[in-house]
Amino acid sequence: MGGSDNPEAGALISAYRSAVPTGARRRIVRGVPTPVRKAVKTSLTAADSMRSAAVVWAMGGKRNAPRHSPAHSRRVVRVGRRHMRALLVEGATDWAARARNLNLVVSVLESAGIDYFCVRGTNSGLPAVAVPAASRALAEEMLQLAFAQAPGYVGPAGGDEGRMEPGDEERSWRQLRNHKVLRVAWYVCDPTQQMVFGAASGCDIEMWTERDGELRAPRPNRVIDAVPAGAARKSAPQSLFSPIPPAYRTGEARTLAEFAVPLPEDHQFPIDVVYTWVDDSDPAWRASRDSARRGLAEDGLHEQAANDSRFTSRDELRYSLRSLHQNAPWVRNIYLVTAGQVPSWLQRRHANLRVVDHREIFSEPDALPTFNSHAIESQLHHIEGLSECFLYLNDDVFFGRPVTPAHFFHPNGITKFFTSPALIPGGAASPDDLPVNAAGKNSRWLIAQKFGTAISQKMKHTPHALRRSVLQEIEETFGQEHASTQHSRFRSPDDVPIASSLHHYFAYHSARATVGEIQYRYIDLSADLAERRLNTLLANRNMDTFCLNDTVEVADPDAQRIMLNRFLEAYFPVPSPYEVADRHQEAIEPASESVHT
Repeated sequence: MGGSDNPEAGALISAYRSAVPTGARRRIVRGVPTPVRKAVKTSLTAADSMRSAAVVWAMGGKRNAPRHSPAHSRRVVRVGRRHMRALLVEGATDWAARARNLNLVVSVLESAGIDYFCVRGTNSGLPAVAVPAASRALAEEMLQLAFAQAPGYVGPAGGDEGRMEPGDEERSWRQLRNHKVLRVAWYVCDPTQQMVFGAASGCDIEMWTERDGELRAPRPNRVIDAVPAGAARKSAPQSLFSPIPPAYRTGEARTLAEFAVPLPEDHQFPIDVVYTWVDDSDPAWRASRDSARRGLAEDGLHEQAANDSRFTSRDELRYSLRSLHQNAPWVRNIYLVTAGQVPSWLQRRHANLRVVDHREIFSEPDALPTFNSHAIESQLHHIEGLSECFLYLNDDVFFGRPVTPAHFFHPNGITKFFTSPALIPGGAASPDDLPVNAAGKNSRWLIAQKFGTAISQKMKHTPHALRRSVLQEIEETFGQEHASTQHSRFRSPDDVPIASSLHHYFAYHSARATVGEIQYRYIDLSADLAERRLNTLLANRNMDTFCLNDTVEVADPDAQRIMLNRFLEAYFPVPSPYEVADRHQEAIEPASESVHT
């Protein structure tokens, strides 16, 4: 969207501007000429309709006409201590709400013939639009008209939800006269009203002041802070300023040449995601595992190497995929690595998702079947078509709020890893060690042999940022240990944690990884305070990622399952496109473009 200019509306506005003093214009919003009023309302209606593919997603539609009118989809939702008006959206996501707010702002400004350009590089992380300060009064009037058509809110940029006021009231705008950056937002919520996207998903409007023939920015950005007043505008995809899933679009918007070119901070390479998953309820798989476990019983397998809790699936993958769709729309493709199993609810025909059988990636087929995550992780770089840079997740890891590629990768492709306060115990690995400790000790020994340093920290249970080339180099450098890990059917004292630890330290010592920072929480579901910790996590929603895990069998697994399902459904109520909504649903078209910012 971001439609074409309306010459007739522009001419009427010009005449209106010359005939009515600025101060008077602010007091007589309803005196705006009817054709201009209609142009703005028509533009807003079009921007909020099903004509723009990304707005389709933001509005909860698929590809057809709306199933409900916006007028009947408004809800009053509680945000903190306040009640706000929101549009009920079946497919609501934070990133889509941002794209929708930008789309609506651009549509209003263009329909009214108001000069603007989109800005990149601000610290807010939200889409931003620059308007010459001389056009501020008219822009505010047009936005008031827009808010009267579709209720929304305005407040100071960087303020909390409590400072947002109804945007269709002139009093709200008067209170903001001293602020040079405003935030506007049309609130949306999902049908459960668990997810409400408002000011934190809004669009900023910057008032650029003209001085000495230049327009000057009211706040810093990382590109340019002053431009000639008559600088040429150019067209660029709105997705450049507000990322969306690559299958959808929001059309074009105006910007300056400086904001339209790739920047050093842009992640211009594709990033895929790899999951490993197992269905422990599959009778054939259980029989194969039990047979292999009986054959190893005499070797003194550690009790945590093959206990049932290590393989238990409680439908976490469904919700992890929801978290991925909700909070990381910049991901290109998803690979689900399984032992020939497929979740019954999975949309296998989605063009950006592929199920990969262990037999496709294991370099030595006689190592199968395997029930060892370390063995499976050692083969991930053999996935055909996998991007050089990718994220590896277990199904019990979730994205808790919107994240960007910068959380996991530097723009030049260097990976980030996240060390834990937990330390690797001293000494050499032994059969008495917990499997995780034995693996850490083995990783320490290999790093010491190769680089002469002694590592001590374990890793957090986060998405792991990996590079295929580093994994391939590890396989070639530590051939014997790599092969031994591949052939361990269950966790063994000889295992090496290739993807979850060794890769990070190997890449760090060869200048291909750095220590990163991430807001993260680990919750042991078997702990006495697990439910309280889940409730706190749900109430705050302040973690970038979190892991819900247990390594021991609990006395009441049904109660644990109910507790977990209740939490996951409350935290991630919005289905992802990777779930089958209708068994007759057509295949989703592949994305034709992908933007990483």
